[in-house]
Amino acid sequence: MQRKKKKIKKGGEACYGRQGRGGCAVPGHSGLSDFYRKTRDRLEIVFISSDPDHKKWQLFQKDMPWLALPYQEKHKKLKLWNKYRISNIPSLIFIEASTGKIVCRNGLLLIKDDPEGLEFPWGPKPFCEVIAGPLIRSNGQSQESSTLDGSYVGVYFSAHWCPPCRSLTRVLVETYRKIKESGQKFEIVLVSADRSEESFKQYFSEMPWLAVPYSDEARRSRLNRLYGIQGIPNLIILDPNGEVLTRQGRVEVLHDVDCKEFPWHPKPVVELTDLNAVQLNEGPCLVLFVDSEDDGESEAAKQLIQPIAEKIIAQYKAKDEEAPLLFFVAGEDDMTDYLRDFTNLPEAAPLLTILDMSARAKYVMDVEEITPEIVDSFVSDFLAEKLKPEPI
Repeated sequence: MQRKKKKIKKGGEACYGRQGRGGCAVPGHSGLSDFYRKTRDRLEIVFISSDPDHKKWQLFQKDMPWLALPYQEKHKKLKLWNKYRISNIPSLIFIEASTGKIVCRNGLLLIKDDPEGLEFPWGPKPFCEVIAGPLIRSNGQSQESSTLDGSYVGVYFSAHWCPPCRSLTRVLVETYRKIKESGQKFEIVLVSADRSEESFKQYFSEMPWLAVPYSDEARRSRLNRLYGIQGIPNLIILDPNGEVLTRQGRVEVLHDVDCKEFPWHPKPVVELTDLNAVQLNEGPCLVLFVDSEDDGESEAAKQLIQPIAEKIIAQYKAKDEEAPLLFFVAGEDDMTDYLRDFTNLPEAAPLLTILDMSARAKYVMDVEEITPEIVDSFVSDFLAEKLKPEPI
């Protein structure tokens, strides 16, 4: 892939993080200290701070009865942040200390549901077990959750008070209709985050699918815990066996309005757009910038990266871990121009980068030609921590 110069338009252990990032966040729980005192013979907590200076960290940490990652260990903090894909804080992740595997992504809800730790060690349960019970439709009909067996399922976390949720719902109603009319077995289940039953009923009246009854707060909370929901709207797509196909259902629905790619199997490499740019905040991302004005340039870039992406994804899947990198191809549009400006990248294409927004760091491979060997070496050196970051 040859260089083309161009002008850029201007425009049993827990990790506990602090300092929020905004958005429609699911509310936290204030009883962590009480919970820790009741369970400290079986559990340890490690505080991982995002405080901006050492004095603030000291003030906040001095009242904590648990362990803390030293403030100066910022590199370890960022590695943990990326490993567990933290997108909102405060966030409490329960893990198995011996393996590092996640037990529960939404520990704050777990504490609310089980303040005495009676269900310790809170291992993940299958969807069919967590969803078990009656589901309702807006016309008052009820059916058992077992009717979902063998269907693709969208688990929709949403609320009327959240403007992005209402916008997504309008699109999702049409998506649901098109998929059902195509004859495919598909159902959506609303898991409401509304603040009253009246608000839930008003919102649910616009929807043709199923919902967990609003009165069943325990089941709604268990589903939030199961998928580590930290913000809404959130649409999780499950396969007929109840396994997660993609956590990016919102992006898929908005991008694929004709539902041609349903059930939206995850792609190793995706084109960066306004809709999925939020994923840049979820951890390190390899982004290959190309000149999209050239016919076939984006597709050629995807084909160049895909074997490397598939290899990395498979390696980490074998260890039951999420891949440490997301892979994107970025063309030329206003969003990409803004990203280049924000990260102060060279005005060139193709340009190979790894962007780590959490660490405010970038890694740039500025060469005349991008080859599979260059990409593979670049990724390998990054994962081995051999690359020197530049600040964003």
